[in-house]
Amino acid sequence: MNHLKIFFLTVLLGFCLKIHAAEPFISTEKSSGTLILKEKTVSLSIFTSPGTDQGIARAVKKLQADFQKVTGAQPVLLNQVSGLQSPLVIIGTAGTKSVIDDLIRQKKIDGKALTGKREKYIIQNISNPFPGVSEAIVIAGSDKRGTIYGIYEMSQQIGVSPWYYWADVPVQVKDHLYFKKGTYTDGEPAVEYRGIFLNDEEPSLGGWARATFGGINSQFYEKVFELILRLKGNYIWPAMWGKAFYDDDALSGPLANEMGIVMGTSHHEPMALAQTDWHRYIKKNNLPNVWDYSKNAEVLQKFWKSGIERSKNWEKLVTVGMRGDGDEAMGDGTNISLLEKIVKDQRKIIAEVTGKKAEKTPQVWALYKEVQDYYDQGMRVPDDVILLFCDDNWGNVRKLPDFSKPLHKGGYGIYYHFDYVGGPRNSKWINISPIQRVWEQMNLSYEHKVDKLWIVNVGDLKPMEFPVSFFLKMAWNPKQFNAGNLFEYTEEWAAQQFGEKHAREIARLINLYSKYNRRVTPETLDSKTYSLQNYNEFETVLNDYRTLALEALRLKEQIPSDYQDAYYQLVLYPIDACSNLYEMYYAVAKNRELAAKKDPEANIYADKVKACFERNAYLDNQYNNVIAGGKWKHMMDQMRIGYKSWADGKENIMPEVTYISDAEVPKEKIFQEKNGYVSIEAENFARMNQSDRIHWKVIPDFGKTKSGVTTFPQNAYPKTEENIWLEYDINFESKGELEVELLLAPTLNFNHNKGLRYEISWDDQPAQVVNFNGHYKGELGKWQSEHIIKSITKHSISQAGKHTLRFRVLEPGIVLEKILINTGGLKPSYLGAPESEMLH
Repeated sequence: MNHLKIFFLTVLLGFCLKIHAAEPFISTEKSSGTLILKEKTVSLSIFTSPGTDQGIARAVKKLQADFQKVTGAQPVLLNQVSGLQSPLVIIGTAGTKSVIDDLIRQKKIDGKALTGKREKYIIQNISNPFPGVSEAIVIAGSDKRGTIYGIYEMSQQIGVSPWYYWADVPVQVKDHLYFKKGTYTDGEPAVEYRGIFLNDEEPSLGGWARATFGGINSQFYEKVFELILRLKGNYIWPAMWGKAFYDDDALSGPLANEMGIVMGTSHHEPMALAQTDWHRYIKKNNLPNVWDYSKNAEVLQKFWKSGIERSKNWEKLVTVGMRGDGDEAMGDGTNISLLEKIVKDQRKIIAEVTGKKAEKTPQVWALYKEVQDYYDQGMRVPDDVILLFCDDNWGNVRKLPDFSKPLHKGGYGIYYHFDYVGGPRNSKWINISPIQRVWEQMNLSYEHKVDKLWIVNVGDLKPMEFPVSFFLKMAWNPKQFNAGNLFEYTEEWAAQQFGEKHAREIARLINLYSKYNRRVTPETLDSKTYSLQNYNEFETVLNDYRTLALEALRLKEQIPSDYQDAYYQLVLYPIDACSNLYEMYYAVAKNRELAAKKDPEANIYADKVKACFERNAYLDNQYNNVIAGGKWKHMMDQMRIGYKSWADGKENIMPEVTYISDAEVPKEKIFQEKNGYVSIEAENFARMNQSDRIHWKVIPDFGKTKSGVTTFPQNAYPKTEENIWLEYDINFESKGELEVELLLAPTLNFNHNKGLRYEISWDDQPAQVVNFNGHYKGELGKWQSEHIIKSITKHSISQAGKHTLRFRVLEPGIVLEKILINTGGLKPSYLGAPESEMLH
C-alpha cells in the first residue's frame, strides 16, 4: 500500500523501499486526523451510483459483509444521498458517468490520477460531496478492476484477510474504526496480467470441490475469483485435468467476465478451449482423434472457431500455437513453417469471429519445453502476441529476452511453477517454494523486461497460500522487494493472518519449513537421500525438522482457539507432516543399516516406521475431516509416500522394513575401537557369570542413557568363591596405555561407610580392586549434581586386536550404566560418547 508520499529506508549499501511505504489508513484510535467509520452509536453507509457494474456491485456487497464481520453492524447501501449525518463511503469508477465523474468535475478528486490509468484506485477523504454531507471517504477506480482492488484494500485494512475463506483466517472484532485522512493508492500494477494456474488438481482439489460444490463449477470459481481479486490478481488458467471451464458449467464464463477476471487457457490449450473440449467435440461429432494440423486442419479450424465464438463477448487472453494432445510434444516431423501457419490461421479465425483485427484480441504464445526450441530455431509470431517464457518446471527460468537484439513489441511473460507433475518426481503435495528463490528468479525476469504476464502453477491452491500471496504481491510491484526485506514481508503476512503478537515466530517457522522442503522435495525424500555415515548428515536434518515441529507445537498452545484452524493449515500441518516424513525415512535407513548387521535394534526402527506411517494418515485425517468442522474433505488426499517412478500412485505405500528374530541375532558381541575410544552401554555385555544366590538384571531406562545393570537380590553379598562378573569384548586398532571410565549410579556408602568395591581386569591380567565411594572428600556435591559417579582406572594392552574386559562386583548395590575406554581420542562430554559400532 503506497501513500502519495514515498518514504525511503536507508540501509548500509543503498536504499530500499519498505514493503508498506505508508502507515495503514485504518485505525482504532480517534484523533483530529481521522474520520469515523464505525462507533458504537454510529453506523456506516456505502453509496454507489445507479447502474453500477455488476462486478463492482458484487465486491461492494463483500465489503458490506466484511464490515459486518469486523464491527457487528452491516453498512447500509445507498443509491442516493440527502442530508446524511452518518459516515459515508462513496464507491465508483472514473469515466462511467458515475458520482466519481461528478467529483472529478468539482475538483474534489484529481482526475489526472485516474484518467487513462490501468487498474488503479484512489482512497481518500473529501469534503461536501453531497448537499448536507460534510465529509466522506471515496474509493475511486480508473477502471472496473481498479475500483474492485480499492474495495478489497479497504476490506483488508479493516482486518479481513484475503484468505478468510480459503484458510479460515478469523476476523478480529472492533468496536471502533477510523479512517486516517489522506490520499492513498497502490498506483498501477507493474505487470499487466497477474494470475494463477489451477493444475494437477486431482485427487485433492477436485475431490474437495466435488464434496463441497458438486464439482469444479461456477460456485467453486466464485470463491477462486474472489481470492484472486483480493490478492490484486486478474488472470487465471482454470483446472484442466478432464475438465473444460466453459463447457462444464455455462455460468462460469459469464461469472468470470462479471467479476473482472481475465480468462486464459494453459500453455497447450489454444483458442479459449480446454483439451477436454476437443475430446468432447470429436465424440459429439463422431470424428477421429487426429490432433495434427497437417492432417486435420479443417476439423481443427472449426473446433477452434467454436472456442472463440463461445467466449467472444468475455475478457480473455487467447493462447495460440499448438502442442501435442495431452500436453505432449508434437511429432518429430513438426516444422517451423507448419507452426507459423497454425498461428496465422488461428489469428484469421479470431479476426473473423470478433469482427476486429486480430491484434485487438490479446494473445499469448507459450514457449514451453520443445516449443522454446522452435523459437530458438527462428520461429516468430506477430508483434502483438505476448511471448511467454517458462521455467524448467522447478522454479528455474529457462530463457529471457536478449538485450543485444530488438525486443519483441508484444512484450514478455513468464510461466512459473510451485507445483509440477513430471520427472524426476512429481511435486504436488506441499509448499516447496521459499520466497527467497521465487523473488530472485522473478526479479531476474522483471529486470529483463518480463512484465506483460506472470502466471504461476499453484496445483491445488492449498497449501500454497503463502507463496501465492507473495507472487501476486510481487507482480503488482516487483521493486518493493529486495534481498533484505523478504523476511519482513513474511512477518507482515503472518501478522495479517494471526495478529502481531506471534507474527515474528510464525514467520520464522514458515520461512524455515519452506527452506527445508527445498533441500529435497518430500516426494523425492527417501531413506537414501541423506548420509547416515558421513558428517552426521541424516541426524542433523532430522533434528532440524524435529526442532521446528516442536516449536510449532509449542506455539500452538499459545494461539487463540479461533485461530487454531488457520494455524493448522498455514503453519502446523506442513511442518508436522514433513517432520514426520523425516522421522519415518530416518527410521527406514536405520532399520536397513541395523538389519544388515542382524542387530535386533532394527526392530525398534521398524516399529517406528509403522508408527510414522500411521501418523501421516492421522495428520491427513485431521486436515480433511476434523479442522474447520470437516470443511476440507479430500484436500490432503495427495499421496507422497511410496513413489515407484516419477508419477504418483493412488495411495501412500509404507516403506518395507525388516525384523530380526532372536534366532538371527549373533551370539558374539564385539565393540570396535574407532577415533581413539570405545563406548559401551552396560547392558551390551558379551558374557556374564552368576551364582545360585546372585543374578544379574538389566533395569531398562535406568540412568542417563540407556539402562543400568546390577545384581539381585540387593542384600546378597558375593562370597570370595563366587565370581559375579560381566565381560565385554573389544577389538582394538591401537595398543598401549588406556583409561577405563565406568559410569556408575551415584549409590552412596550405605554399608557403614565401608564403600562399594569392584574388580576390573583385561584378559588374564591381574585385577585392580576399586572402592569408588568409600571415603569421599567434596565429591558428593558433584555426584549429586551430575547424577553419576565416574570411576577411572589405568591399564595397558600390548597388542591390537580382540581383548576382553571383566567387571566383577564385590558388593551389592553397584549399578553400572556405561563404559568409556579412552585410547587417546575420547573427548569431554556430559553423557559420554555415543555407543561404538558393534561387530557381529
